[in-house]
Amino acid sequence: MSKLLQDSAFFCLAISLIGYEIGIILRQKTKLALCNPLLISIVFVIIILKVTNIKYEVYEDGSSLLSYLLTPSTVCLAIPLHQQMGLLKKNMKAILAGILSGVFTSLAGVWVFSMLFHLDKKIYATLLPKSITTAIGMGISEELGGIVTITVAAIIITGIIGNMFGDVICRLCGIRHPIATGLAIGTASHAMGTAKAMEIGEIEGAMSSLSIAVSGLMTVIGATIFYQLY
Repeated sequence: MSKLLQDSAFFCLAISLIGYEIGIILRQKTKLALCNPLLISIVFVIIILKVTNIKYEVYEDGSSLLSYLLTPSTVCLAIPLHQQMGLLKKNMKAILAGILSGVFTSLAGVWVFSMLFHLDKKIYATLLPKSITTAIGMGISEELGGIVTITVAAIIITGIIGNMFGDVICRLCGIRHPIATGLAIGTASHAMGTAKAMEIGEIEGAMSSLSIAVSGLMTVIGATIFYQLY
């Protein structure tokens, strides 16, 4: 049975889409942050792969179309940013300062906790790029001698948490301004957080989209500096 499923070109793609759709339905019905479509789809895929004894390599190959669509979908994030270009120019200094403070907080947080828990430098390097998009984070981790697979897992977990609780945390901290909200979510939790920011509003989505690229570039420089401090 598992051999038949492995030979199917669309089975792995289908379970990914079905898992995400189940997540959307559960979130609409329960309104719970825990019923996040991304989280539900990950759990669903893991369960199906275990039950059917399909190896991850087979699943990755079968669902490659989703990975192919990741690049154009990320580029599409530039559309809301272009629509808010006037707002971006008007608040350029504040926006750059906000992203810089977010990147510094992320790197400093990893440094502090690594010192407190006496983490190995290899693990420290692995966790430094946790708050940026996967493509850049993998490159930084590999360059600093981290464990790339764990870096990817950390980035995904960070993104899911930001998607689930980013808006709530902003409100609890008294962050109400749409620009500040978008920058905070995007800088802390990259594309997954940006998906949530776009649900909140157009300005939040545009600012979050901007922070993905800028925070990624800042982290490339900042991670190298913080790596030398440990």
